[in-house]
Amino acid sequence: MTTEAQGSGPQRWSDEEVVEETTDALVDGDRSFTPGTAQAALRHRDFRIVWSGTFASNIGTWMQNVLLGAYALKLTGDPGYVGLLVFAQLGPLLFLGTFGGVLADVVDRRRLLIWMQLEQLVFSIVLALLALSDHPSEVLIFLCVLAIGVGNAFSAPALGAILPTLVPREDLAGAVSLQSAQMNLSRVIGPMIGAPLYAAFGAALVFGLNSLTYLFAVVAVVVAKYSARNAQPMKERGLARLLSGFRVAAADPLIRRVLVILTIFSFFSLVFVGLMPVVADHSLGIDPKSTEYGLLYAAFGLGAALGAVSVGTLFASRSKPMLVRIALVAFAGLLALFALERHAVAAYPTVIVLGFAYFVVITSLSTVLQQHLDDAVRGRIMALWIMAFGGTVPIGVVLAGFVVDPIGITTVLLVGAAVALALAAYANVQRLTG
Repeated sequence: MTTEAQGSGPQRWSDEEVVEETTDALVDGDRSFTPGTAQAALRHRDFRIVWSGTFASNIGTWMQNVLLGAYALKLTGDPGYVGLLVFAQLGPLLFLGTFGGVLADVVDRRRLLIWMQLEQLVFSIVLALLALSDHPSEVLIFLCVLAIGVGNAFSAPALGAILPTLVPREDLAGAVSLQSAQMNLSRVIGPMIGAPLYAAFGAALVFGLNSLTYLFAVVAVVVAKYSARNAQPMKERGLARLLSGFRVAAADPLIRRVLVILTIFSFFSLVFVGLMPVVADHSLGIDPKSTEYGLLYAAFGLGAALGAVSVGTLFASRSKPMLVRIALVAFAGLLALFALERHAVAAYPTVIVLGFAYFVVITSLSTVLQQHLDDAVRGRIMALWIMAFGGTVPIGVVLAGFVVDPIGITTVLLVGAAVALALAAYANVQRLTG
């Protein structure tokens, strides 16, 4: 493979790359893989390196992310504070995502990723030190989590932008599927490791272990070969450059439709992810500081991982625009069922299938978008994707957290289910992809 952006000109093979491709062929036994599948994406060395490194890092991240809400609820007993910490985690993606997208298209992506991973490592250590106290400052915890969120906002678009340089364009769908799958497998493995550690040793150990996992991502970014800088210089300057991603999205009907769907879905329908400790405590009688809670979130993550990988395997030959609409309908029904559950035993299988439908929606939408994008604007548009997906969720979680007491968590989830059902009718991107 070449480390240049796809479509940038004829491929030039170095002796090292010829040996590498020959080795891959021998390892694979000269098997042919269907283009666009997860197996085809895994044939490429540099993709495997980055995928593995970010997988290990994400396991640590989800050890911290999932248990942070439970820790906050135990510390204060206030769902509103839980919502504020979720906002600190993900809010920077909304407000700083455009800066991260511009940086991803104009600076050396390798250096940007290394520095931002190290920044998150440092503040995760600080968070662990704060958690050692019997009465830690709620304000300092919020500020520390916010600093970690800022580092994520600056690095996430760059990570999304290097994806197409790791595989040929024909295998991009499989790579997107695997990236989504590893993010969600980390949601399974992270809580399975973190929940027992939290219950036995407290939050400080979990936060400290997470800080070490950022080193896996740093090593992967250093070792892999990929295009670290966009080959086409950006012409805009100042505010025009900052807003250029919005201009591109507004002018393209498919990009615009995908981002609108994702924003509305994230704001109304995904608040249950951030408020999972509240759902467990109020509806299911599960203590957020328990192995049972960790298993509940792990079950959700397992379903999401299976949904993500199914797009590149089971549904590899299916129309991704059609998958979006079908999965939205399934998600709506399953979220309504989860909202009405009152028995923990029944909630576990429900949340697995809910996670499956959730990430069939997300992975199919992401595949449609990534296959449509030009490499010259990919960093800025991926920043808008991240803003819509990760940045909008905490706004919804904060608002939902403050209305849980007057209207109940069940009503909050049912509203999200109704919105998802309405989006299934709006999500007709099939006609825009032709």
